[in-house]
Amino acid sequence: MWFYCLVMLSSPGFLVPRLFSAVLFYPDMYVVFIYILVAKMMSEESAPMRHIDLGSPPPLEPPAAGYRFPGPPPPNYSCTLTPELVAKAREELQEKPEWRLRDVQALRDMVLKEQPNLRTRLDDAFLLRFLRARKFDYDRAMQLLLNYHTSRRAWPEVFQDLKPSTIKHVLDLGFLTVLPHPDPNGRYILCLRPGKWKANDYPFEDNIRAIYLTLEKLIQPEETQVNGIVILADYTGVGLSQASNPGPFLAKKVVSILQDSFPIRIKAVNIINEPRIFKGIFAIIKPFLKEKMAERYVLHGSDLRSLHRNIPRSVLPEEYGGVAGHLDMSAWSKTLLDSEEEFIVEFCQPDPLEGVVLPDSMPFQGQQPGGAAQDDDTFRGLRSQLYYCY
Repeated sequence: MWFYCLVMLSSPGFLVPRLFSAVLFYPDMYVVFIYILVAKMMSEESAPMRHIDLGSPPPLEPPAAGYRFPGPPPPNYSCTLTPELVAKAREELQEKPEWRLRDVQALRDMVLKEQPNLRTRLDDAFLLRFLRARKFDYDRAMQLLLNYHTSRRAWPEVFQDLKPSTIKHVLDLGFLTVLPHPDPNGRYILCLRPGKWKANDYPFEDNIRAIYLTLEKLIQPEETQVNGIVILADYTGVGLSQASNPGPFLAKKVVSILQDSFPIRIKAVNIINEPRIFKGIFAIIKPFLKEKMAERYVLHGSDLRSLHRNIPRSVLPEEYGGVAGHLDMSAWSKTLLDSEEEFIVEFCQPDPLEGVVLPDSMPFQGQQPGGAAQDDDTFRGLRSQLYYCY
């Protein structure tokens, strides 16, 4: 189920109110609800797909040969942005080069003053990620940094012993990769193929671990911090077994991490080969998405011409009508697996929040690590957001 929080289009009005009410008050009926929903949808005529026309595809350009994913800035920070990206960061992120290190020091001082027990990196390159993700608003960057660490404590099944070697089976399955060439806007493309995973393969949390490690690697270069990323999700082969895992509570948790707890800019989400059940699933997920994020989802169906209006053929593999060769899953797997040591240093350490007093507004505050039970306030909040769909 959690996959759909990234990749659906809003169309909530068709759900059956009585089935919806049953799910609200009897969460165990969730899977039954999904099956009945599909039966209803198959008995009705499908509404036409919505496509966003962004004009004609740009002219094809041969991809650069031998391109490698860029590395992080040097340990002693010096800006690696091109003049064009410096100008883009100034315009879109309110980043002023002459004030950059002053802003980093201001955030560092806030951490040391307000959370002196927080075990976090305080180097310039790391703190810049959070400032850029929140357009150099100190308070919002500080909140994002706390959320970043809080999410790890709230979900130990995902974050405990998090390193590439523990998700090699996910990479070998072909669940995700990063295309080797960025789009014309400099944005790397994270390609997800959830239909490759089946519920009896391994716990779905392993997929989340693989996505999180990929995002951690993607955010290291300053170029990605400024340009953001694009998601391409191919839902070929996705069925009810994936749709019924794991339920709305965990889906909300994933959305909270992506929107409020990780310093990356997701600029577009392109969905292809999606099943019709997406409409029903997204009606449940939509309340958790911010309006700006919800507007960035584009549903293409099987129309590759529509996809090419959003992502040019020059950077797409042949499997998606592109000219950049066959889809290669091994290159990104090697990039991650070669980063084993840096992730051990980053994630396989004592709890960074030990001894830290968190504000009451933390998104994961009060949740039991690894527990499926939710307190009454959380459930009422979820229920009210679901009612908002209708």
